[in-house]
Amino acid sequence: MANPIIDMTGQRFGRLVVTGLAPKRSSSGQARWLAVCDCGGSTEADGGAFRRGGVQSCGCLRGEVTALRWHGHASRLHGPSPTHTSWRGMIERTTNPKHKDWPSYGGRGTTVTERWRGTGGFERFLADMSERPEDMTLDRIDPDGNYEPGNVRWATPKQQRANRRDSKVAA
Repeated sequence: MANPIIDMTGQRFGRLVVTGLAPKRSSSGQARWLAVCDCGGSTEADGGAFRRGGVQSCGCLRGEVTALRWHGHASRLHGPSPTHTSWRGMIERTTNPKHKDWPSYGGRGTTVTERWRGTGGFERFLADMSERPEDMTLDRIDPDGNYEPGNVRWATPKQQRANRRDSKVAA
């Protein structure tokens, strides 16, 4: 007797959210699932691959990790660079409903330009923004706007406080 299929629809695995069953089973007869990636790509795999952590993205994650090593923005000893940490935080708070800051960003409709997402997104972000200066973080010039060229800058904590939506002080 075959194992019952446990519905995985809506579950998140890394950057993937399962959207439903794939039309065909694997060669071993296992159910396969379709999933959409945070970058907009898609993939399919058997349920065990998702649960074991073997499938975390549509393939974009591998490209980003390789690019980070190539561009010197990640190392085993020191972890991600400050620039990459800022970029990854921007992506997470706008795309991951489980992120603690989601309600203030993705939850209210703030998005990241397609240029800075997916495979090659970090490299394009780096080209547009340059390295993160010491003691600065990512700031949207118009706090009601999106993360996109022309609306993002590296800012000091003082500049950020003055640029909050609830601030009475002009930036």
